[in-house]
Amino acid sequence: MDKRTPSADAAISNLSDGVTILMGGFGLCGIPENLIDAVRRKGTKDLTIVSNNAGVDGFGIGLLLQNRQVRKMVSTYVGENKLFEQQVASGELQLELNPQGTFSERIRAGGAGIPAFYTPTGYGTMVAEGKEIREFDGRQYVLERGIRGNFAFIKAWKGDRWGNLIFRKTARNFNPMMATAADYVIAEVEQLVEPGQLPPDQVHTPGIYVNAIFQGANYVKRIEKRTVQKV
Repeated sequence: MDKRTPSADAAISNLSDGVTILMGGFGLCGIPENLIDAVRRKGTKDLTIVSNNAGVDGFGIGLLLQNRQVRKMVSTYVGENKLFEQQVASGELQLELNPQGTFSERIRAGGAGIPAFYTPTGYGTMVAEGKEIREFDGRQYVLERGIRGNFAFIKAWKGDRWGNLIFRKTARNFNPMMATAADYVIAEVEQLVEPGQLPPDQVHTPGIYVNAIFQGANYVKRIEKRTVQKV
């Protein structure tokens, strides 16, 4: 099946207010920046964004925060973004903060059809407040719910028109598991190749999980914090 779509704007044509979007990437690496920019142009609002972090001021999810399009963030790390901090402190933006391992497992569970699981992480902290606690073999565990989204925005290095994807290095973080945990999965890729050009044993996400794919543009390797040596 040919899953190519002409652009990011066409790919999100059925995106509506109030949906939950899983967004892959780690820091600024492997984020679906073309899709994020398309959402900014479309103006869709009241969004719940599930992402490891919230981008930075003026880039990534930071663009959606500037436009007040995000109602809630489900994340693990929320530094590097002053606007994000201001919106959470003022009560304008809801935040569900997760330990990173719990966050990963919640998404994996959602993709595997597992509604909830127990983990010792977070027991005795604010992370466990309001959640069921159960003892196993003398140790206390916190019940965490799996995560699923209405949409998943995935960024890959290479893909073909059938939706098969290969990720590159750190950009692989969160992207493959998010592709399994949403009702509609859109992939943007740096290189769109013909079927058969991707070695089958190197495919990280099979096309069965992907609904739409397009080749992105204008990718820039950004550095979150640049440190240089004085000579």
